[in-house]
Amino acid sequence: MHSNQLCTAAGRPLRAALCGLLCAQGAAAQEATAPALPEVTVRSVLSPTTVEKAPAAVTVVDGQQLRERQWQVNLSESLGSVPGMLIQNRQNYAQDLQLSIRGHGARSTFGVRGIQVYMDGIPATMPDGQGQANHIDLSSLERLEVLRGPYSTLYGNASGGVIQAYTERGEGPPQLHSSFAMGSNGQKRLGLKATGESGGVGYTVSASRYLTDGYRRQSAADKNLLNARLDTSSGEYSHWTVVANHVDMDAQDAGGVTPAQWAADHRAVAQGALDFNTRKSQRQTQAGLIHEHQIGGADRLRLMVYAGQRHITQYQSIPVAAQKPATSAGGVIDLERGYGGLDARWTRRQGAVNWVLGLAANVVEENRKGYENFQGSQLGVLGSLRRDERNRLSNIDPYAQASWAFAPAWSLDTGVRWSNVRFDSRDRYVTPGNGDDSGKTGHHRLLPMVSLQHQLDDSTQAYASAAGGFETPTFNEISYRPGGLAGLNFQLRPAASTSAEVGVRQRWQGRDWRGTWTAALFQTLTDDEIVVATSTGGRTTYQNANRTRRRGLELASSTWLGPRWRLEAALTLLDARLRDGFCDAQGGCVAAGRRIAGTARHQAFAGLYWSPDNHWNVGLDWRQVGRIAANDGNSVYSPGYGVASLSGEHVRHVGAWTLKAFARVDNLADRQYVGSVIVNESNGRFYEAAPGRQWMAGVSAAYQF
Repeated sequence: MHSNQLCTAAGRPLRAALCGLLCAQGAAAQEATAPALPEVTVRSVLSPTTVEKAPAAVTVVDGQQLRERQWQVNLSESLGSVPGMLIQNRQNYAQDLQLSIRGHGARSTFGVRGIQVYMDGIPATMPDGQGQANHIDLSSLERLEVLRGPYSTLYGNASGGVIQAYTERGEGPPQLHSSFAMGSNGQKRLGLKATGESGGVGYTVSASRYLTDGYRRQSAADKNLLNARLDTSSGEYSHWTVVANHVDMDAQDAGGVTPAQWAADHRAVAQGALDFNTRKSQRQTQAGLIHEHQIGGADRLRLMVYAGQRHITQYQSIPVAAQKPATSAGGVIDLERGYGGLDARWTRRQGAVNWVLGLAANVVEENRKGYENFQGSQLGVLGSLRRDERNRLSNIDPYAQASWAFAPAWSLDTGVRWSNVRFDSRDRYVTPGNGDDSGKTGHHRLLPMVSLQHQLDDSTQAYASAAGGFETPTFNEISYRPGGLAGLNFQLRPAASTSAEVGVRQRWQGRDWRGTWTAALFQTLTDDEIVVATSTGGRTTYQNANRTRRRGLELASSTWLGPRWRLEAALTLLDARLRDGFCDAQGGCVAAGRRIAGTARHQAFAGLYWSPDNHWNVGLDWRQVGRIAANDGNSVYSPGYGVASLSGEHVRHVGAWTLKAFARVDNLADRQYVGSVIVNESNGRFYEAAPGRQWMAGVSAAYQF
């Protein structure tokens, strides 16, 4: 149906308003067609394929889309349109984003758990399943892929989903990009990027600094980021890639507040955060080397090796009285971590079959110390030592995969990974009342996956897949036993899961309208879900809680409404519940049927983007998130919310220069809502407030030599 016909048929006010905009472009729509849909290759599957033929639910977000009219600081800016993913900006740079996929990772109170995160192939998730994503440089990304469902299990431990970020490859004449943006609450960002190719070496080097005073008191931050990629070839069949990344960040920690405190003052901060000057500093540097070599026409070898160092110092608001017991670890975390690993892979194409054999190995060596956060009556300063241990985490995972196109319209993907995770802790702080917490343990599991795809026609594909997965407890979760007993919590078992998914995706084209849509139904059944057992005196212990179930529906669509309009939409319905009740170590019981803490039953996204000519781009986004369970007992929920954002950009080309001016307004209606939830916070301080209406404006300039 052409736009004029649609406008004639419109009846409802919203449709009529949209059609009025479309019909105003009527003449242009008759003279031009919608842009051709690009062919997108998915790299998150071990045998790269087009997104239409991928044997899994996967979303690819282009780097330009990640950057358009955005701060380019947080993943939450541009990933709200990804179905199945709940990503919340805590407005707290001392903690990472609140991130879960299909309910996996929802229990995390800090960092990212239950999800594998990679930056240029280097894992940002440690062997125990705990990771972080604040070192991903959005300003130099070529793309970001989000893999969901059973296929994720081939990435090993804690693979409720996979996020893969790829730095753009430097090509063509040298270019220099600079940008500056400023906005509400003292936010400022300065960025500089150089890309190009010279002497057979492609390069991308990006640096940025971000400053904010924070929406609430005690939430200022200073983040500095450097990211680089070099590419070169040695001969016709051999390619080398070097990647390096550095992040240097200092951030205050406003923490959470109770629902009553939030209702009384949306900018409220708990007094403890102010008294102890809660804050965190992080320094991380890592580098990796990737070598790919083609052997004949059928075989390819790929080797990735990497190494890195990380240092974190964090001052918490644990009261002095809570640090008096001999078992307390204090109120200051001092962590030094060295890590490294490799991924070696052989790929062979043999007729209708693609084979992949590989080995992934990673190791983390850390020195973890804890100190009191006071000296006498002075709070928020480094005090006496209360924890000193040396920990080692490692995994060695062989894996194999085969993809077989056994009929013209049918293909079968199978894979298996043997995941082995080891924990080793040496306690160097043994005092009266605080026994030796040394110990070691390990977990292993065979992780199978199978996926069947059927090409219904030239533009439509259906698939079904199933897999078994597991999630080990993290080192923090096994560090202490309930009751203050010494030693690691060996009774805590990995959570084992069985997941299944059916999906369909279609690419459709007309003269004026064209686009894609996807749908997926999924279910994951988990045994031995990991939950909180006790949380007292600054120590949290964990236990297993029998069976849970996560099931739901994902819908997504990207549509060109003529040559100048694009509509993005996504809907996620999630039912994540306890199949069995449990009682914690303090006698509190949770009944079967309760919602898994940290999950929302629904979320939706809609974005309408307009480019009236080659100089202007305008976007209107709307995001709706249902209420989120704040604790296992479901006695507290954060309210659901819907917020809209408006953004615009003007581009001019002057000789070798490309000049841009951009601006955006977030939370147009100045809605007061909870930006993220601290799950099962022992003091009831579950809420971290989101800001009201916010503005941002900036300029950028690029010069091509």
